[in-house]
Amino acid sequence: MLFDIILEGGSAPNALVKRNLNLNRLTSLEADRTSLHPLSGAQAPQDEDLRAVALDCLEDMKAENTVEIDLTGKTSIADTMIVTSGRSHRHVGAIADRVIQALKDKGFGTMRVEGLPTCDWVLIDAGDVLIHIFRPEVRGFYNLEKMWGADRPQDRASA
Repeated sequence: MLFDIILEGGSAPNALVKRNLNLNRLTSLEADRTSLHPLSGAQAPQDEDLRAVALDCLEDMKAENTVEIDLTGKTSIADTMIVTSGRSHRHVGAIADRVIQALKDKGFGTMRVEGLPTCDWVLIDAGDVLIHIFRPEVRGFYNLEKMWGADRPQDRASA
């Protein structure tokens, strides 16, 4: 492109200056009103639910014993927690990579991820949805379903 501009008779420094001036013509008010697309270039999701995309991805990757826990009214950190298992370190890592990539591709932005190097327990914090992917032994040790599930004593007392 720079070569084309120089051939048209403009000098390289002047052509670059003119080109840079045309990049951003929005006023600050227009910029505030304009919606920004995700950095990945994907369009923002319209009909798809983050939770549904994650659950579909877990099913596709053959995740085992998937449990969805509704956290509404229990905590403000998320609305839904999904707990699932992979058969091995490699399976846990592959499930996590696939979920992260699927959510990015669908336009849900960047997630915070913990535990990916060791793949014993990978936590994907996607905002309103927390996804825990465990190896079976680690899942049994931490037993998050019991901690956050409906059988908690304070839940039974308020019901």
